[in-house]
Amino acid sequence: MHSVETLPEDALSRAVIEIERHVSSAGWDQPAQLFALVPTGDLLAAEPQLAAELGADDASQPLTPVAQGELPGGMDDEHLADALARIEWPEGVSGCALAVERIVLPGAAETDAESDAELARLAGSDPRRHEVRMVAAVLREGDRFGAVRLRTHDEDNAVLTGVDLVPTLCQVLSLTFEPSAERDGVNNEEKRP
Repeated sequence: MHSVETLPEDALSRAVIEIERHVSSAGWDQPAQLFALVPTGDLLAAEPQLAAELGADDASQPLTPVAQGELPGGMDDEHLADALARIEWPEGVSGCALAVERIVLPGAAETDAESDAELARLAGSDPRRHEVRMVAAVLREGDRFGAVRLRTHDEDNAVLTGVDLVPTLCQVLSLTFEPSAERDGVNNEEKRP
């Protein structure tokens, strides 16, 4: 049984910031990383031996991120969406988060491109491009939050955060909480702990 109703308002933002700092501590050029978000109280009740591992600071966090390992398939945007579409979370998971690195271009560059191939070429050479790490998170009940770190401004105090910061990634993550019968064309779900 999950206890999302009792989570403080800032629980999701705190989890996103914790994940972003954890992922950032390993540097850049990392693969996409998926996390289950579990109420810390529920986790400690089920696994009391984790209290010592979490420590006093982590035990005070309302949500504990649990790393899920590598996602199946390639991690370009198309394959990422396909990999996430196969995931169905068990009831005890209150939310999930994804950390992924991408190259982003300003909107003008996207309209300049005449094809996807041209857009890919621009992404590799356009001086207006930015390398970013995005962390998107959603709760089962629909709350969303994101963080973005630019490689050119790689400091904790320069991380952008907000509810509407990475809406498309949050939308894709929210689909992992949809019942499998409501997913179009998805017959093979992958249950995550």
